[in-house]
Amino acid sequence: MRILYLAHDLDDSAIWRRVAMLRAGGATVHLAGFRRREGPLPEPATLLGRTADARLARRAFSVLRAGAGLGRRLATQEAPDVILARNLEMLALAARAKALWPEALVVYEVLDIHRMMLGEGLRAQAMRALERRLLRRVGLVLTSSPGFINEYFQPFGQTRAPIRLIENKCFYPGAAIPPVPAPQPVTAPITIGWFGILRCAWSLDCLDRVTRASPGRYRVLLRGKPALDQLPRFHETVAANPDLEFGGPYRNPGDLAGIYGQVHLSWLIDRYDAGKNSDWLLPNRLYEGCRHHAVPVALAGTEVASFLGDCNIGLTVAAPDVDQVSDLLGHLDPPRVEVLRGRVRDVPEAVWATGPEECQDVTGLMAQIAAARGRRRQAALRRKGWFTT
Repeated sequence: MRILYLAHDLDDSAIWRRVAMLRAGGATVHLAGFRRREGPLPEPATLLGRTADARLARRAFSVLRAGAGLGRRLATQEAPDVILARNLEMLALAARAKALWPEALVVYEVLDIHRMMLGEGLRAQAMRALERRLLRRVGLVLTSSPGFINEYFQPFGQTRAPIRLIENKCFYPGAAIPPVPAPQPVTAPITIGWFGILRCAWSLDCLDRVTRASPGRYRVLLRGKPALDQLPRFHETVAANPDLEFGGPYRNPGDLAGIYGQVHLSWLIDRYDAGKNSDWLLPNRLYEGCRHHAVPVALAGTEVASFLGDCNIGLTVAAPDVDQVSDLLGHLDPPRVEVLRGRVRDVPEAVWATGPEECQDVTGLMAQIAAARGRRRQAALRRKGWFTT
């Protein structure tokens, strides 16, 4: 099966992780999309243009311009069986690609629900209407959390296409899933890891205040990419607090064992889109941390908290309140953390990591839907008296 993958950001490592998963499932993948940074890519891809983080108007213009020249840019591309579009702007391009290859199955990949899609304002209604129109030609939706289905796709009636859950589990391209190194015994200070895209101002303030209130009791390690448009004083806050430490970006999956091996707790609270996307998602750090036996810390009422409850693991803060966090953490000591970590360790590996069987299930589902749509198309042509081979 040949897949044309339309990506919003070729510099996002998650894009290449998905490519590797599709290939592990037996697909041939050609990647086309936009770039937001400089430097070499992991492998050649068709560049459709350049965009920038959070600049929606510029991104929309880039998509329109790319759509006008899409046929020329993909002229040498062999006809795909599947056109996979990562988020709404790429779905608009997929509609153009579908005109080039009418037989192809269009698959829509949604890993976040952007705030501009939500609410009852005119812009949100218009964006949802646009998505619904584009989804009429989509044969399958891939999403990463039941929260997106239950809180967005179903209530707003966005699509009648089947929706497949494909979680943000750890994935190890081209190799067997490696064993998790045995963690070091828990000793003071209790170490909390906040890793990934760091964009929650409430979390930074909370962790800063909790550590300042109990100097030396906690150590907070921060790794990943801070969103400085949301956290403009990130570096000043970290530098002024000896119990906060920022170690820069990390490689996924290569650095996961090393960074999570240094922490006892994994911070999963995100208030960036409180009541919306932040409450509905199941983030990468959930699977990364739990696979490496870090005890997850979540907020009650979120999809993450529900997930942890089903697994009977982790710590849940009752409300987004610094005193509540301080009280919860204040009852921890090394023996208690060891018990909590043991519960995480007892959860089956398949909950946290994607193996080749899951990759094959996803590509197999695409092939199955594409074949069924092809049979229906052939039957419709025969009913009209058109003969096909």
